Amino acid sequence: MPEGEPTVYHPEPQSTVGKWILVALAVVYVGASAFFIYDQHGKLQKVTQDQTASQQQIGDLTKRMQAAEADSETLAQQLGMTKKELATRAADLQRQQQVASARLKAQAEEEKKDVGAVAGEVGNVKTDVGGVKTDVAATKASLEATIAKLQGTIGDLGVQSGLIANTRSDLEALKHRGDRQYYEFTLLKGSHPQAFSTVALQLKKTDPKRGKYTLNVTADDKTIEKKDRNQSEPVQFYTGREHMLYELVVWTVDKNKVTGYLSTPKNAPIPVTASPQ
Repeated sequence: MPEGEPTVYHPEPQSTVGKWILVALAVVYVGASAFFIYDQHGKLQKVTQDQTASQQQIGDLTKRMQAAEADSETLAQQLGMTKKELATRAADLQRQQQVASARLKAQAEEEKKDVGAVAGEVGNVKTDVGGVKTDVAATKASLEATIAKLQGTIGDLGVQSGLIANTRSDLEALKHRGDRQYYEFTLLKGSHPQAFSTVALQLKKTDPKRGKYTLNVTADDKTIEKKDRNQSEPVQFYTGREHMLYELVVWTVDKNKVTGYLSTPKNAPIPVTASPQ
């Protein structure tokens, strides 16, 4: 270059790729801004709608409260009560309802317990009934065994006697047979005659060492002395129009008393003042 001429600089052309990158960035920025603005606009509209709905609900609730308050005032006026008295009365009624509910619940629980107790008692009764049946069967078997052991003998009149009871348990066994009537007695020496069935017995003397006794038998207006009879010996006598055979057996002989029983036929008369044992 000749001296004295100014130096001229020629700018180099910019890269086409850089321009397109800038354009793309600008487009993305604009699109994102537009979406953000749209989204915020939608949210703003929703908030506005929610606020409007809330205000409407608040308005409805206010109207309901006012209506309820008016109704309570009207009710209070009809009942001649103030609002405070009405509220107090309502609270009392609520408490009463709670107390009544608690009472009903307690009664229901108590009834359940009672039902359970009754069910238990019924079970016990069933058990008792089963036990009674067992006891009855055992008693029957015991009576039959006792009767089988009893023996008959010849009485003091030479008549074959029935089965003789030597103890009270033997006598109970004979009573269950039901073929004769039995009157248990205890006679004291020196006492007045005692009535049994249609006869009277009076103890006169005892001999515990030898097991003997003497007594008087009064029947059909006659008195017969049964002297020195033995313990467990059938003492026999006839009485009545039909000449029925009566028997008595003494099973214990003490110093001043004897115990035993009088046996009469099943069809023998029974005075009103006497009853078979």
